[in-house]
Amino acid sequence: MPGTFEPLPGGGAAVALDDVEISILRSLAAQLLERIGPGPAEDAPDDPLAELFAEGPSEPPSDPVLRRLFPDAYSDPAKAPESLGQAEEWQEYSAEFRRYTENDLRAGKRDNALAVIRTLDALAPLDDDGGAVLKLSPAESRQWLGSLNDLRLAIGTTLDITDEDDTDLLYRLPDEDPRKPMVLAYLWLGGLQETLVGTLMP
Repeated sequence: MPGTFEPLPGGGAAVALDDVEISILRSLAAQLLERIGPGPAEDAPDDPLAELFAEGPSEPPSDPVLRRLFPDAYSDPAKAPESLGQAEEWQEYSAEFRRYTENDLRAGKRDNALAVIRTLDALAPLDDDGGAVLKLSPAESRQWLGSLNDLRLAIGTTLDITDEDDTDLLYRLPDEDPRKPMVLAYLWLGGLQETLVGTLMP
């Protein structure tokens, strides 16, 4: 999947995508949305202030992918500020930080994934062979960049990728390995992310 983002005059980015790539990206973004879940006020439409004042969870998610997307403020007590003191204080601080930030983080990731789906749904096909050129504004480019990063983190967690050595091993997987399709998606998303970053750099 060789598609790469290129800068547009005046800002933004563009990439040519075929029908398969469009379908994969939309499916991955929809799966990410489902995993993140609805906003806290979506079950209470009569109370528009509910989400604004809703507190988030204080415990890390049980899902390893969500733990990767919403990590503790300090994953290692040894790296926490000295002012936090002992481990119990660190855990309390981490829980408080999560309670007041996770809802906003989830909303941001939800908005980014929705932006991916909406821009893909708005594409007009180039011809009968399918495919289209996706053109993003600077703001949409930043949303796409955030969502591509989230998708790679999600897939990387599923593949148990923790460092660069793990990534190197992915290139040597045999074709019959059941992880191969997910690996190809992970590497392809990395290429899209890298080239999109390049379009946003001054």
